[in-house]
Amino acid sequence: MIIGAVCARGGSKGVPRKNLRPMAGVPLIARTIACALACPELDRVVTSTDDAEIAEVARTHGAEVPFLRPEHLARDDSSKWDVFRHLVESMEGLTGRRVEVLVDLDTGVPLRRPEDVSGCIRQLLGSRADVVVTAYPPERNPYFNMVELGADGFARVCIPSATPITGRQQAPPVYALSPAVYAIRRDALWAYNHWSRSRMEVYPIPRERAVDIDTEDDLLLVEYLFSRKERLP
Repeated sequence: MIIGAVCARGGSKGVPRKNLRPMAGVPLIARTIACALACPELDRVVTSTDDAEIAEVARTHGAEVPFLRPEHLARDDSSKWDVFRHLVESMEGLTGRRVEVLVDLDTGVPLRRPEDVSGCIRQLLGSRADVVVTAYPPERNPYFNMVELGADGFARVCIPSATPITGRQQAPPVYALSPAVYAIRRDALWAYNHWSRSRMEVYPIPRERAVDIDTEDDLLLVEYLFSRKERLP
């Protein structure tokens, strides 16, 4: 069983009630659910939330909400990895079926497409990876134009090379992760305490589909990108 997980707690701080905020008249959570429902690889689409209003909106737009998330998994400092474990154990208990893959779809990335979700799942199933995550080429590169401060207060390139890199094209390629899609094997959730410890691969997607809403300005940017896409032929 491959489950699409739409995790949406009620206490968002950067953008209050973010999961229910409308984008072009549709709640963000509803856009993520619609994307998941359009992905043929997903057997079920399940929302994990602690919030009754979010649960009702999720059900209205086609997601299953078979339980409410416990309060200790809905705090600001709660680990999403633990939320995933709770969702898997709950669904296995309810259905009597083993969850083979959990696919997390962050509600803050509403411009992802169903093919991005399908691509991550197919890449995971066809590889030895534990996790496949969407990513994009970033604006800055730690080998070239990203710095960190040393104990002496001076800034230095994050990853220095034997010969200084003088042009962006010379720098090794790096990727910025996007929470648009995290496809995770069930066993990895218990083999590791964090995704960064796993055997991870990236699935590149265009930058405009990877924008993650953390602030009000991010929401305005996504609304602009969506309106531009709607105007294109």
